[in-house]
Amino acid sequence: MKKNRSFDVVIIGGSYAGLSAAMALGRSLKNVVVLDSGTPCNAATPHSHNFLTQDGKPPAEIAALGRHQVAHYKTVQLRTDPATDAAASNGQFTVTTRSGDQFQSRKLIFATGIKDLLPAIDGIAECWGKSVIHCPYCHGYEYRNHKTGILANGAAALHLAVLVRNLTSSLAVFTNGPLQFTKEEQQRLQQRGIAIVPKEIRALQQAEGQLQQVVFTDGTAIPLQALYARVPFEQQTPLPAMLGCAFTEQGHIQVDAFQKTTVPGVYACGDAASPMRSVASAVAGGNLAGAMANHDLSQEDFSRGPGEM
Repeated sequence: MKKNRSFDVVIIGGSYAGLSAAMALGRSLKNVVVLDSGTPCNAATPHSHNFLTQDGKPPAEIAALGRHQVAHYKTVQLRTDPATDAAASNGQFTVTTRSGDQFQSRKLIFATGIKDLLPAIDGIAECWGKSVIHCPYCHGYEYRNHKTGILANGAAALHLAVLVRNLTSSLAVFTNGPLQFTKEEQQRLQQRGIAIVPKEIRALQQAEGQLQQVVFTDGTAIPLQALYARVPFEQQTPLPAMLGCAFTEQGHIQVDAFQKTTVPGVYACGDAASPMRSVASAVAGGNLAGAMANHDLSQEDFSRGPGEM
């Protein structure tokens, strides 16, 4: 091992949630190291929206400013060196990185994000984050009054349809296979002018990530400019599971109202722990996780006698 250092908190993940947690801790003079992979899950997205004071800025620009501001706090170290292992023993955590460095800490924060598992449809990866989008709050305004589709089925499709219908009158649901709606749900969609297309999708025709039409396996096609897609995901890292953290039915790290996981001393924030996928939500969750870690550390230190510090 190259180095072995002790910190109050190790933060795994240095995007918006991780940086926000680091700022809260740095402002409380806690010794922190942030370990980042340098591969945020929204890297393909050209602009971030619905974040007060940052609306319309490129995500990379927001993250770069965040790193610059967090670096101001001298008790915080930022490292592009992803964590590859984590272990807990006697109230302490040991995190090992790809380079072989080891870091010990009293608290651990996961801000590691998720990995989207895109369906095997030609063109979808090129459009992802640009014209194939996941959130009407993050991207819907820019595609208002456009020809829009929803790539989902059942309850997920109905949930999106309720939200997206407010943004465009040209809306269709693409189930990419057999319908998973009740008769009542089908009627609700059709009565509101929302077509349901069960055909299997072969490809998305696009130019530089901008969707042009959906092409089906039967050779037919429908012009489209935007497509909301609910795709499955997995955690970016297996480390929370290795430490014994519980997960929700949807696959997020289970946390309480204070971003605490089911493992004492471990917190989680951002997309890894919340279905509210936005930069604003990640920053808010990270700020709370950092504040709670600081609270617990400070409470522990205050409870010790002078000779125990």
